[in-house]
Amino acid sequence: MMPFALSQHDPGCAARTGSIALNHGTVFTPCFMPVGTNATVKAMRNTDLEELGVNLILGNTYHLYLRPGREVIAAAGGLHEFMGWRHNILTDSGGYQVFSLASFRTVEEEGVAFRSHIDGSSHRLTPEDVVDIQTTFGSDILMPLDECTAPGLPHAEAEQAVRRTTSWLQRSRERWQRVDRAMPGRLFGIMQGNFYRDLRARSAEEIAALDLPGYAIGGLSVGEDFGVFKDMLHYSASLLPSDKPKYVMGIGTPSYILEAVEAGIDLFDCVYPTRIARNAMVMTRDGPLSLRNERFRTDFRPVDAECRCATCLQHSRAYLRHLFKAKEIEAAVLATHHNLSFLQRFLKEIRDAVCRGALTGYKAQFLSRYNAGAS
Repeated sequence: MMPFALSQHDPGCAARTGSIALNHGTVFTPCFMPVGTNATVKAMRNTDLEELGVNLILGNTYHLYLRPGREVIAAAGGLHEFMGWRHNILTDSGGYQVFSLASFRTVEEEGVAFRSHIDGSSHRLTPEDVVDIQTTFGSDILMPLDECTAPGLPHAEAEQAVRRTTSWLQRSRERWQRVDRAMPGRLFGIMQGNFYRDLRARSAEEIAALDLPGYAIGGLSVGEDFGVFKDMLHYSASLLPSDKPKYVMGIGTPSYILEAVEAGIDLFDCVYPTRIARNAMVMTRDGPLSLRNERFRTDFRPVDAECRCATCLQHSRAYLRHLFKAKEIEAAVLATHHNLSFLQRFLKEIRDAVCRGALTGYKAQFLSRYNAGAS
């Protein structure tokens, strides 16, 4: 169902490289997806993303459903046409956003009822609605409605969420299989189970039985300690079909990305690199730098001497610090461009390391320098 081809396995761990042939081009994995919540990656033009080699971004169904609305995107001819993006788009279901609105939503067997964070208006979405909306968008990868739960939830409640997530996925799959489009998107399943191994195993078994094009691990990186994340990530990834793409939702720091790749994960997304860029934080091989610091006032070196992005080739740390202090819009543009360029190069190095069977050594070497220099 999903044209997913594995290329190389690292003999020292579960890491692998591969490619996913989607409607708007082939994506090489492992791959980081910049987040374009509102049909734009903040502070980046589409041409800037293309120049960096980005060909898969993430959009958010919840936000786009509320604003500008499904009917506007449909009238534009779909999300690609609406935002002028020629490449692939994965849209998440909005389940996490609804989960985060604890005081504004009600989970029911049929779906979720919630109040908009924008204007307080009432809405109700079923698993079928979420598939229909993403089909209208023309998403290349669709994520189903699921029930994400917070750490510390009692086992019985987490078990209920797993049951509901599976039930909703079955309904999503049935609706998706009836989609009448020349280029239908690919529906992924989402594993839940909180931090209970037996529930993770049950969820994996139930969603794998539906034979979907790919699978995501949900409910991680939601506030738990890194050690807990690491343990549950490796366990969860090992339960999913090895011949399908594996996606961990919501991770974007080097340590989390390397851990995910080592566990055999192929896709990941996060607002981290773009959000910190807007707050004057830039990523370098010697750790993140906060450019608001006084010590950068007369530092005329590039952000990262080993980076060849346009920001580093043309501007200094001192200049970017000045732009941030002066509250110039260009500050966020230049910092975001650098951070996404940094991650693109980082992922290429990761893929190269996996192909050499050297991911474990690369991980140790990279993190030793990155963590030592963090400031």
